Amino acid sequence: MTDPAPVTGSAAAPQVVPVRHPWRWVGSAAMAVVIAMFVHMLVTNDAFQWNFMVHNMFRRPVLDGARTSVYLTVTAMAAGLVGGIVLAVMRLSPSPVLSGVAWAYTWFFRAVPRIVLAVLFGNFGILYPRFFVGLPFDHQILSSLGFGDRNAHLFGVDARTIGAGFFAGFLALALSEAAYMAEIIRAGILSVDAGQTEASASLGMGRLLTLRRIVLPQAFPVIVPPTGNETIAMLKDTALVAFVPVTNELFFQLRAIGSRTFNVFPMMIAACLWYLAMTSVLMAGQYFLEKRMAR
Repeated sequence: MTDPAPVTGSAAAPQVVPVRHPWRWVGSAAMAVVIAMFVHMLVTNDAFQWNFMVHNMFRRPVLDGARTSVYLTVTAMAAGLVGGIVLAVMRLSPSPVLSGVAWAYTWFFRAVPRIVLAVLFGNFGILYPRFFVGLPFDHQILSSLGFGDRNAHLFGVDARTIGAGFFAGFLALALSEAAYMAEIIRAGILSVDAGQTEASASLGMGRLLTLRRIVLPQAFPVIVPPTGNETIAMLKDTALVAFVPVTNELFFQLRAIGSRTFNVFPMMIAACLWYLAMTSVLMAGQYFLEKRMAR
């Protein structure tokens, strides 16, 4: 009986010839040329006026404007998040009135651009010079009871206060954000298996307790990523309140410097760099938050 012939390396593992990708190299070379041309333009084109731009983009009014943009982002997102939770619960309510009101709110504020809302709220004074809080239809009710032209107002607020720059911009951003957050939170709630809600009900837990203890914690992985995107979009949309106008806002300050010095373009580049830097910080925060939520 003879031993079997040894298996050579070439017979055991046939040589694999890598597939060539010539167009990949051509595309990379073309992209490298485009990047080189872009960098060359940044360095050699005098229209950028880098020295002027760097000198002005860190002036005190601009830094205060950046602080206002961050403050507006945080407050509007916080209000939008609370409003979104309320609207999502209303939308999922078995009551057709609550569900219908939530749907109408979401439909309106998702349909109207934020810049239009900001300008609209900035002109609230045209609608009424003063807003009152009190008994609804007080004039009609008291007149029908024979009290003449009396009212049941608890307190009133001047429309110029509500329509002042920052508050009008805050209202436009917060109310609009609530509509978007409502859809995000509703999708997160619906992603949780309905059996868990039924099991909680069988244990005697109420609807709100089930939502707070069972549903929302499990919906967070679905809610967090789009909420991070909404926060980044909110920071960028704070530039819209410059048209209310909110005079101590970042974009308004940069545009004012550009108009005053007749160097508009360098200040627009400065605005791009400011928003790029701030949104990059938010993107990094979103990355680490999502990484933690995925554990």
